[in-house]
Amino acid sequence: MNCDDALKALLLHNLRAHAVHDAVHLRGAAAHGLRRAAVAVAVIDEGHGADLEGLPSHVNWSTRAALLLTRRSEALNNHAGQWALTGGRCDPGETAEETALRELHEEVGLHLPASAVLGRLDDFVTRSGFVMTPIVVWGGAGRQLVADAREVASIHRIPVPEFMRADAPVLEDIPESDRPVLRMPVGDSWIAAPTAAVLYQFREVAVHGRATRVADYEQPVFAWR
Repeated sequence: MNCDDALKALLLHNLRAHAVHDAVHLRGAAAHGLRRAAVAVAVIDEGHGADLEGLPSHVNWSTRAALLLTRRSEALNNHAGQWALTGGRCDPGETAEETALRELHEEVGLHLPASAVLGRLDDFVTRSGFVMTPIVVWGGAGRQLVADAREVASIHRIPVPEFMRADAPVLEDIPESDRPVLRMPVGDSWIAAPTAAVLYQFREVAVHGRATRVADYEQPVFAWR
């Protein structure tokens, strides 16, 4: 699966066909008390690899399709060290698309025009009180990525086929909730919801064209605060 025009056309087609469930659809009037945030699901070249145990590295530049993920800085007050898609709170008057593109530029130095936006996935309401809107964007090669050390500890290009693994997703029951926690394995590690829920829906909706919903999956307790 290469980061090429054929993949871009497939993603665009499937996202346009997807009937997005926004926060109001999911929570009704209760959604109006939640804070708005957006994340960028950026499709880019695999480059020299994911820099992650269990996944290959490459001497030569790889144009296989990957998703851009980060590990959050340990210095942050919230969700320090956790896996994340680039993103953050929406500024007043800002659309989710504008937020996702701004945060992508601020966190990893990838500046993309509005035309790079391919579509939206469903809103995900987090335990910490945010409505998170995932925006799928076409990043192309994305060769010059620079982490903002204040927010980002490391940048990872996870190949899209890694999210197609037969053992994904992993669902785990926890005593604190009647909903299962969703995890997505990557290399020798894993990513938990809410990020994992977005990754799983990207796989199902954008790649496979399936009407898969993820709003009812739980987050691990460490992500509730």
